[in-house]
Amino acid sequence: MMSNAILMALVPVFFVLLLGYAAGKFHVVDNLHVDALNALVMDFALPASLFAATASASRREMIEQVPLFLVLGVTMLLLYLAWYFAARSLSKVSRSEASLQALTIGFPNLAGVGLPIMTSVVGPTGTVPVAVALAAGSILISPLTLIIAEMGAAKARGEEMAARQILTSIRRAITKPVVLAPALGIVFSLSDVSLDALAHASLALIGSSAAGVALFLTGAILSAQSFRLDWTITAATVSSDIVRPLLAVAVIRAIPLAPDAAKTAILLAAVPSGFFGILFAVNYRLDSARAGSMVIASTGVSVVTLAIAIAMLFPN
Repeated sequence: MMSNAILMALVPVFFVLLLGYAAGKFHVVDNLHVDALNALVMDFALPASLFAATASASRREMIEQVPLFLVLGVTMLLLYLAWYFAARSLSKVSRSEASLQALTIGFPNLAGVGLPIMTSVVGPTGTVPVAVALAAGSILISPLTLIIAEMGAAKARGEEMAARQILTSIRRAITKPVVLAPALGIVFSLSDVSLDALAHASLALIGSSAAGVALFLTGAILSAQSFRLDWTITAATVSSDIVRPLLAVAVIRAIPLAPDAAKTAILLAAVPSGFFGILFAVNYRLDSARAGSMVIASTGVSVVTLAIAIAMLFPN
């Protein structure tokens, strides 16, 4: 029974991921020019899904999610900062490259892998925790990465980053749809205003494509990457699939959660590396090969680590 539940949670995810990979590898889709699919996911489907999920939650439900937001936010931020400074000091990579690597490792693939797994394991109620987790990453570390990337892009153009330009970079980062949508959804929920049924249905229609298209897009992008395995990729995989959930366990000791919420937090932290680093690299015309290798390795290993996490956390 447990093995069947694990298969039901994992097989659909990896099926769509491999479908996107095969479509890119055999040139059914252009895996070198994915701007249109990228825009669909990052500017429309995912923001709509995040806003609908957070805005439709009641004020009480959202307040109950605050500890989960803090646990996952702190977990992602700690891992992000640790990797960023390690990459800068040990690998001597640029700030932009270090931030993209840190985002890839710190921010799990909640949209593509976390959402279908949570809905499979805990049912429809798993959508709100995933949205809150996505909001935590989108509000805390996505803008930080975007700011560093914007500053790196300005430097590449030979521009000096004056205070005004830094503020402009911050404004661009925090007004990205994928950052703004969950933040506005949380504010909407906390204001205790019910989301209109027609508005929810409209957002849900485009938002329902987010998980599937994000997985397909991830697979297509990865099919264009040249996979390379080195100590950096190995360390990144261990950090994403093993260290991140263990770090969540440690953070829960400082920020106590109810037992069910703690299980949810640990499972979400065990989700493999996310594709945001790859998509941001595509947006800023940066090398996405290393981030791609990190995602490929982390996703492959997560077949085992996620199965173990589900078996340990949800034995019944």
